[in-house]
Amino acid sequence: MNSLALPVILQIIGILVIIVEVVVPTGGILAFVSTGLIGGSLYLVFTRVSTLAGVILVVVDLIVIPASVFIGFKLLARSPVSLKKSLSREDGVQSQAPELEQVLHMEGVAVTDLRPSGVALIDGKRLDVVSRGEYLEKTSNVVVIAVTGNQIIVSKKE
Repeated sequence: MNSLALPVILQIIGILVIIVEVVVPTGGILAFVSTGLIGGSLYLVFTRVSTLAGVILVVVDLIVIPASVFIGFKLLARSPVSLKKSLSREDGVQSQAPELEQVLHMEGVAVTDLRPSGVALIDGKRLDVVSRGEYLEKTSNVVVIAVTGNQIIVSKKE
């Protein structure tokens, strides 16, 4: 067997393990295995073959390893572990309750102190609200200035 065959085989296996590490999450275990395989093959080349062959293999690694990581990420995009569907309003997915949009610009009264979050009575309903950082005392008149996600943002009514 050629003295260069074993290091080349270790290099190929190491690169395949890098691709598998990108696609299958192992917490870095396969990254250590691939580092050991590639490092061991480089050690064998530098000690048993020649310095020139070792330098050539290092240059090849500097090109092939980033390319294999890129290929691994491309495979990850097509693998079953990746999200294939985007969630959109057109598909019926909503990030906030539809009734929250109705309270926009409504007025109410703070039931608790808002520091900056608390409870306010708006349209006869007790709702969790937040202010924009300011402290509002209990019984303060408030107005809903924004609804983002499931968060109702109020400010003191002037």
